[in-house]
Amino acid sequence: MFKYILGRFGAMLLTLFLVMTLSFWIIRLMPMNIFEDPEIPPDVQKMMEEQMHLDKPMVVQYYYFLKGIVMEGNFGQSVKVRPGMDVFQIISSRIPPTVMLNIFSLIISIPLGIIVGTIAALNRNKIGDNIISFLIIIFISVPSFVFASLLQYLFTFRIPLFPTLYQATATTFAGVMHSLTLPIIALALGPIATIGRYLRGELIETLSSEFLLLARTKGLTRTQATVRHAFRNSLVPIANTIIPMITGIMGGSLVIEKMFAVPGMGGQLIDSILVGDHFLTVALLIFYSAISLVTILIVDISYGIIDPRIRVGGRK
Repeated sequence: MFKYILGRFGAMLLTLFLVMTLSFWIIRLMPMNIFEDPEIPPDVQKMMEEQMHLDKPMVVQYYYFLKGIVMEGNFGQSVKVRPGMDVFQIISSRIPPTVMLNIFSLIISIPLGIIVGTIAALNRNKIGDNIISFLIIIFISVPSFVFASLLQYLFTFRIPLFPTLYQATATTFAGVMHSLTLPIIALALGPIATIGRYLRGELIETLSSEFLLLARTKGLTRTQATVRHAFRNSLVPIANTIIPMITGIMGGSLVIEKMFAVPGMGGQLIDSILVGDHFLTVALLIFYSAISLVTILIVDISYGIIDPRIRVGGRK
C-alpha cells in the first residue's frame, strides 16, 4: 500500500509541474502586454520590466519563475489587480470563501447523492425511482447558474430569507454561512444528481449479481446484504466520479461567485485574466490544479481502503 501511495504522490507532483510549466508559457505568450497602461511612464515601465525580468528571453523568465517558487516560495507580484502586492497574499485572502463554498457543496453532495441513489436502486421502477430519475435528469442537464438565478428569485425576492449578494460585513461563521447558503445549494444540486445516477446503476447491477444471491441464501436480509456487500462494491466505481465532479464544482463556482459577489478566487481569476495580470493568473491556475490533483490522490488512496484487491496489488 505504501508503494501504491508513493507512486500516486510522485505522479501528482510530476503532473503539477507540467501544469505549472504550461500555464506559465501559455499566459506569458498571450498578446496582451502586462504594462499596457498608458499612465505608466516609459522609464518606470522599463524599470519594472527589469525588476521582474520581463526584458529577458522567455527561457530566462521561466528560470527566475521556478527559482522564485522553489527557493523563496514567491510566485511574483500583482501588477494590475493589486499592484505591488505578493500574489500569495492575494490568494490567501481569497481562499476562505472559495474553500467554504466548495467544501460545503461536497459535504452536502456526497451523502445526499448516496442516499438518493440507494433509495432509487432499492425502489427500482417504482414511483420513488421514477421521481428521483426525473429530478436527476433535470439537475444534470441544467447549469448551476440557472438554479442560482431561480434560488435568488425565490428566496431573496419572493421570500426574503437570504441575501441576494454575499455580505462582506459578516464576521461570524453563522453570518458567512447565511450568505453562502444559496450558492452552496446551487453548486450541490448537480453533484447530488451525478452521484445518485451512478450509484443507482451500480447498485442495481450489484443487487442482481450471483454473489449477492448467495449472501441472501446464507440468511442475510436484503438490508444486510445491501449494506455489507452490494453497497461497498458499488462505491469503487463511484469514487472515480468524484474527480470530474469536484472539477465541475470548482468550474461552476467561477460563475456562482460572480453572481453572488462572493469574494473568492473564482472572481479573482476572471478579473486577472481580463486585465492581463500574468503573475496572479498563473498562481491561481496552479492553485486550482493543485486542488484537483490532491483530490485525485485522495480518491486513488480511497480505492485501497474500499477495495482490498487494490491493496494486495499495491504490495505486489
